[in-house]
Amino acid sequence: MAYHNSPTSLNDSKEWFSEWFNSPYYHILYKNRDEQEAQRLIDNLCQYLGLENTEQVMDLACGRGRHAIYLHQKGLKVLGVDLSEENIRFAKQFEKENLHFEVGDMRQLTYHDTFDCIMNLFTSFGYFDTPQDNIEVLKRANNNLKKQGKIIIDFFNTEKVIQTLPSQEIKTIEGINFQIEKKCEQGIITKDIYFNANAQKHHFQERVQAISYADMQYYCREAKMEVLAVFGNYSLEPFDVAHSDRMIFIAQKEA
Repeated sequence: MAYHNSPTSLNDSKEWFSEWFNSPYYHILYKNRDEQEAQRLIDNLCQYLGLENTEQVMDLACGRGRHAIYLHQKGLKVLGVDLSEENIRFAKQFEKENLHFEVGDMRQLTYHDTFDCIMNLFTSFGYFDTPQDNIEVLKRANNNLKKQGKIIIDFFNTEKVIQTLPSQEIKTIEGINFQIEKKCEQGIITKDIYFNANAQKHHFQERVQAISYADMQYYCREAKMEVLAVFGNYSLEPFDVAHSDRMIFIAQKEA
């Protein structure tokens, strides 16, 4: 199965994620992500949504393809899309029938009426400068979904993150000492990452909008999407703003 996205130019490469996600150090820092936890989320989502092997799923902001590959193993037809050319170059080695990967900006995708489900997992949302960008992502998702298609946004529970945000931490991975400084200012959660590698000093910054439950509800309304459920963890238990670790929105394209 081939997918066809209308060609558009990617946004300014000065956006922080364009450089950081293409860096090999990004994958070193996050190499210990819990694969079993990720698969448990997908198992639970597929069961909840009733996804079957005839359906087409987009893994939006797919990284190197770990979620997309597992979705394909479950029998689904999958397209993984990511802004990072390096990520997609890596993921393409796993391509096969009904599993494909393409470079794309989530604000500009135009696979009209193609997908039964779009999954945006592991806080891969809110990277941009304005709330309007977030709405545009959901509008594009609406356009890319079939009738009654659904999108899943797996975001952290912002209220809890802000309350428990450590100001500093150090992680040593593959002999590299990553010094990480976090703060929340003016509605943006910022993570500054400093380290030395290959006889050079490096500094990268991650910036994620501090999106609240009410914000996400508003974005969905503006994008003409109906919120069906909000879960608070990967076991799909109900969302609780004071205690939940995640904020997993499931929204459906309005008729």
